[in-house]
Amino acid sequence: MEIQEAVKKLKENNKLLSAYYHAMGVLYYDFDTVAPKNAVGGFSETMATLSEITYKLSVNEENFKLLDLLTEHEAELDEITRREVEQAQRGLKLLRNTPMEEYIEYQRVQSEANSVWHEAKAKSDYSLFEPVLKKLVDFNRRFASYAEPGQDPYDYWLNEYEEGFTQEVLDKYFEKVRSALVPLIRSIGEKQQPESGFLHKFYPAWKQRALSDHLMQVMEINRDDCAIGETEHPFTTGFNKHDMRITTHYYENALESSMYSVIHEGGHAIYEMGNCDELTGSPLFGGASCGMHESQSRFYENIIGRSKAFIELVFPKIKEMFPEELEGVDADMFYKAVNRAEPSLIRTEADELTYSLHVLIRYEIEKKLMHGELDTKDVPAEWNRLYKEYLGVDVPCDREGCLQDSHWSGGSFGYFPSYSLGSAYGAQILHAMRKELDVDALVKNGEIGKVTEWLREHIHKYGMIKKPAELIRICCGEDFDPDYYIKYLTDKFSELYGL
Repeated sequence: MEIQEAVKKLKENNKLLSAYYHAMGVLYYDFDTVAPKNAVGGFSETMATLSEITYKLSVNEENFKLLDLLTEHEAELDEITRREVEQAQRGLKLLRNTPMEEYIEYQRVQSEANSVWHEAKAKSDYSLFEPVLKKLVDFNRRFASYAEPGQDPYDYWLNEYEEGFTQEVLDKYFEKVRSALVPLIRSIGEKQQPESGFLHKFYPAWKQRALSDHLMQVMEINRDDCAIGETEHPFTTGFNKHDMRITTHYYENALESSMYSVIHEGGHAIYEMGNCDELTGSPLFGGASCGMHESQSRFYENIIGRSKAFIELVFPKIKEMFPEELEGVDADMFYKAVNRAEPSLIRTEADELTYSLHVLIRYEIEKKLMHGELDTKDVPAEWNRLYKEYLGVDVPCDREGCLQDSHWSGGSFGYFPSYSLGSAYGAQILHAMRKELDVDALVKNGEIGKVTEWLREHIHKYGMIKKPAELIRICCGEDFDPDYYIKYLTDKFSELYGL
């Protein structure tokens, strides 16, 4: 087969797979936002059937030969095609060695697990979720052995989510972050906390929906390209740069919960809407890695969204919408309240300073699950023990404990460290950005679009063309360095608490 003919065939395959993944993504978004509870059976079967089709499109001798031929001639390929081949070969490491029946059964279990998790969380009953979690853990351990026989299973999955990262690397990273932040957290614990009770008055959901619309406008998110829905655990899914879907939830006694989930998920959407046009329909559409994706969502949520400049920009509108609830509250009070640093139970509601300890707890549990050192029946006890040890808080129930996140119901073992890495990436990116832009002045003046333009030029436009380590070097002119994260947090919270 001629190289050009092979490239044409690759692009045709990618287009077909992209269409199937688009359909599956829309089904998942629909199921998680508006489908009735009893839709789970039909949804699971449909997803299993579509998974079988996509499996067969990828796992066949013709495709193997095609990719092997293009790999042999990679020097003759353009950058996008070369990276598409590399990513396809990487993905097929698993699929080539996984029996189709087992892969399809995993998709069915995965689809059902999400519904089981919703029920278990609503009832705060981990025992409902434990049997399906055990299946997902077993699947992931076996799949890792299929893809990389002899490799540590957790190292395999960590590398899938954040290329180049292993337990050895992450152990050193988390130890450095933990040892630097724990003393700071303890020092802050001795200080008087700012008033934040006004954030927990009654805020009607219908008014919060209007606030969500306003925040998306402030972030300059084109609503013709991005929809917003409601779900238990907020997420973002994107099909192309003109079809992004974000979600949030509304707690009428917690104003900042939805406010910051919208900003966070909006950051994910902005990333993918900034992909270059050449990636439409390509498997390289999206983000370079989970960590790089989280760097963008947490950049908008925290570095922008919790900055004094942003609060000064949006607070007048928030007070206009909730005049009674915020009577006597000014922008400075609001800024200090949304940056209150205090050990807590819920990761998604955690402050910037303690956040990485929430991630570390999940990382420690996942390591033990993947190594067979922790039985799934013992997850609640280990979870509660680590929350007491690392954060000094008692976990009152499963809903606020090991059932709070949806990730394990999707089989995402190895994803959690990317949240902390993303936060650290973001601090280093901010340091580099400030060499060229007066970020605070732009945000205060409502010119967030100019910040987005910088990110688009240095990160967003590349999609998955560049690896995360390459993007950090493009942005920052140096390799990843967590010291920027530690310094950012130390400087910010020392000022907030007068240390």
